[in-house]
Amino acid sequence: MAGGLISVAEARRRVLAAVEPLPCERVELGAAPGRVLGEDVASEGPLPPYDASAMDGFVARAGPAEELEVVGESRAGCPAGAAVEAGRAMRISTGAMVPEGGEAVVPVERAEVVGERPSSGGADAPERVRLPERAPGDHIRRGGEEMLAGEVLVRAGRRIGPAEVAALAAAGGGEVVCGAIPRVAVISTGDELVAPGRPLAPGQVRDSNAPALAALTERARARVVYCARARDEPAATVAALSSALERADLVCIAGGVSVGEHDHVKGVLAELGVEERFWGVALKPGKPTWFGVHGASLVFGLPGNPVSAMVTFDLFARPALARLAGAHEVVPRPIYAALEESVARHRSREQAVRGRVEQRPDGAHAIPTGPQGSHRVTSLLGANALLLVAAGEGELPAGARVELEPLS
Repeated sequence: MAGGLISVAEARRRVLAAVEPLPCERVELGAAPGRVLGEDVASEGPLPPYDASAMDGFVARAGPAEELEVVGESRAGCPAGAAVEAGRAMRISTGAMVPEGGEAVVPVERAEVVGERPSSGGADAPERVRLPERAPGDHIRRGGEEMLAGEVLVRAGRRIGPAEVAALAAAGGGEVVCGAIPRVAVISTGDELVAPGRPLAPGQVRDSNAPALAALTERARARVVYCARARDEPAATVAALSSALERADLVCIAGGVSVGEHDHVKGVLAELGVEERFWGVALKPGKPTWFGVHGASLVFGLPGNPVSAMVTFDLFARPALARLAGAHEVVPRPIYAALEESVARHRSREQAVRGRVEQRPDGAHAIPTGPQGSHRVTSLLGANALLLVAAGEGELPAGARVELEPLS
């Protein structure tokens, strides 16, 4: 290939260098899960917002074991209207505001009620309770102990999950600023392709690339806005790519990027003004991967073999989508596992072996998922990681440490 092959790391570097995050937008908190936070969010007030009881029980002054008169109650959402005085206690529920004068909470199971609780008529004798010795602060959550007003709670660039939603809700905002959802176009090329569910004529195969790439797009928290199947002819390729470039932030084309007589994608991309950034990666499967830019749009020419298309999407397009959405950390930090069985190395290309990682008492183990041909879609069934085997002679033996790229 022109200019030679580049490494996976260099290909990723070039892809991410070309990405500009999309403009942010304000969304309701309920619509934020899966989105990327676009700006730091600080707490509007202290968290917790007041001194609160950590238990159901009684609140009183700190002191030795003693019997006290019970004079009221502080409930969650309904604070007591009076202070706790010396010689008296007050009932309190978990999460309720500690009244003025309250210094310690005694859980209900450690208290002994010695008088009947007054009826609503108020004619009964006052309720009394025996409390054990208690120290200042017992079973009290101090206001601001988790977060002070104005302190950053969640930082920009973080993917919002359930924990982030809880924190953002506690911070006080009903809306958050998020990165936009990237728009993706998916095009599969080939005269031999027919849509899934249709009968096959001689020489035809069902198109698995378009559905797979669309599914990978959804898993990457992006949105497919255009999907097409182009025949192996220049006019059809021009029509499909022109429509894709008009509509999408990222375009994925499966097939047609090699040097065969009927491979028209590279020529059409050049004709449409797409600037090539690389063509050819020292990767197996995925050698003929192509990448370029058209204005602010990113264009990936992926190999036509189904596994190659899916592997290269995960390695190159998925990080680009995360960066478009505003994420800061888009390439997984290296993790490793012990290889369960030997794998033959490729002399000049890094291999992305589909595998299953299992956690065992002695650590993580990586098991290749059967034959690894780039046409074998079944090699991805049950796989939860790519096992990245460096180029070299011979084989990587069983028990060797291998780097993993998780398949989320």
